[in-house]
Amino acid sequence: MLPKRRDEILDGGSLYWVIKGFVAVRQKLLDIRPFTDKEGVSRCHLVYDRELVLVAPQPKRAFQGWRYLAAKDAPSDIGKAARNMPEKLRRELAELGLL
Repeated sequence: MLPKRRDEILDGGSLYWVIKGFVAVRQKLLDIRPFTDKEGVSRCHLVYDRELVLVAPQPKRAFQGWRYLAAKDAPSDIGKAARNMPEKLRRELAELGLL
């Protein structure tokens, strides 16, 4: 489905990926291209930046559909030192509020 806040998303927005119960990475959205499938249903193609940006792990159940995060609610990007840590350690430190 086409997001209702398309222009807002494309103005620097990212798609955040939920992996194993945690928001773990984001990709900047470059374009959202609407199309109609063979059954006449409106859909969209998402065009992402190739770069995957690790973010501070944030617990989140998997979901379908668009969710909009205010900048204050979005997980912060992980610093260079934390990128070299094993994922399990990053999650544990994040749960303790140390990352």
